[in-house]
Amino acid sequence: MSKQFSDLGISTPILNALSDLNIVVPTEIQQKTIPLLLSNTTDFVGLAKTGTGKTAAFGLPLLQLIDPDSPVIQAVILVPTRELGQQIFRNLESFAKYLPEVSIAATCGGIPIKPQIERLLLPTHIVVATPGRLIDLIQRKAINLKETKFLVLDEADEMITILKEGLDEIIAELPTSHKTFLFSATMPGTIKQLIQNYLNKNVVQVSSNMETIGNQGIDHEYIVVNPIEKLDVLMHFLNSKEGERGIIFCKTKAAVNKLAKNLAINRYSSGALHGSLSQGIRDRIMEQFREGHINILVATDLAARGIDVKEISYVVNYHLPDVYETYVHRSGRTARAGAKGLSLTVLQPEEEKEIADFEKELGIKFTEFKKPSALSIEENNALLWAKQIFKTKPNHQVDAELKNKIKTVFHHLTKDELIEKLLANYLLQNKNEPAEKPVKKQKIK
Repeated sequence: MSKQFSDLGISTPILNALSDLNIVVPTEIQQKTIPLLLSNTTDFVGLAKTGTGKTAAFGLPLLQLIDPDSPVIQAVILVPTRELGQQIFRNLESFAKYLPEVSIAATCGGIPIKPQIERLLLPTHIVVATPGRLIDLIQRKAINLKETKFLVLDEADEMITILKEGLDEIIAELPTSHKTFLFSATMPGTIKQLIQNYLNKNVVQVSSNMETIGNQGIDHEYIVVNPIEKLDVLMHFLNSKEGERGIIFCKTKAAVNKLAKNLAINRYSSGALHGSLSQGIRDRIMEQFREGHINILVATDLAARGIDVKEISYVVNYHLPDVYETYVHRSGRTARAGAKGLSLTVLQPEEEKEIADFEKELGIKFTEFKKPSALSIEENNALLWAKQIFKTKPNHQVDAELKNKIKTVFHHLTKDELIEKLLANYLLQNKNEPAEKPVKKQKIK
């Protein structure tokens, strides 16, 4: 019989909140972590892949360990991005539904600091923060961590650079008796060094779902294409996933912008997400994605952290990641909460040999995704062209006399005849273009 949250020592108010959220059976990392954190005896390291419930694994014990009668900051949760910070803040608020006396605040970068400083003047028990913003608050003497009992480093492998530079300054503000809980999806050497430098030598470490990320219900597939056909093959794949939500990962901001522009031209329901966008734009795009108003996100790796949308059915690695850990984080965006998902990696011929290294390092098995035929791609592009015409808004500035002359040209054609002629013209143009313009193929889409 599966363990319940009550078996792990979770209190009734929190159990009631979990019941309201239809969270019934704890995940493996939650089963292993919650009793240890509730015992509050030593530092802790939790390793689990993305999407396995790490937020509840540390969030539920923290809420229970808070002393609501003491109006001081008792726990700080550090996260790599504001998006992830907001996600954790929302989750904690939901878990604390029946704990009205527990006060939680989010102090993350990318938005004005003044309202956050004003918020911290009120009684606060838990703070969710990005490292840079927390250090800023410390330097302004706008936050008091002298009685903080718990420091949580979530997704530590994603903020290792800033932790190297600023963790000393943060820890200097904490009492020496504080406990540190570190959570990560991967364990590179830099994280091992951080654990050795900052955590107690008797640190307890647990792992969950680390043998293979395939057991999360993710199908790992790859497709080999030439650079010139990469976009066409991607759009063919996206059409097969019409109505489903997915994320396409690119290495750089410039690549995200370029691909997002091409998808927009072809009338895909998509949005771009990267660090150079203003926080307001990022928030709006994320909200549109969560609400289902757009189905595709084109994103850089860091910008996509904190996307906790259960219905993401696929992830596309438009560029092969540089490091294995990045692949883990990317593919972990799909197949969340027990669902099935697809992680498709688009490779150029010279990159195909690297798949074996990814399989060996990550303990997963890739299968080859069948490449569409040239005819199938041509038909798909013709369909995109038709959709583009359908979604084009009429230009009401066109002279009425010109409109009438155009109508006269098509006057005797039925709708079917007009479509036949338009399609024939489109196919003729695309057939002839390479011969006329050998430098670069231009398609009407």
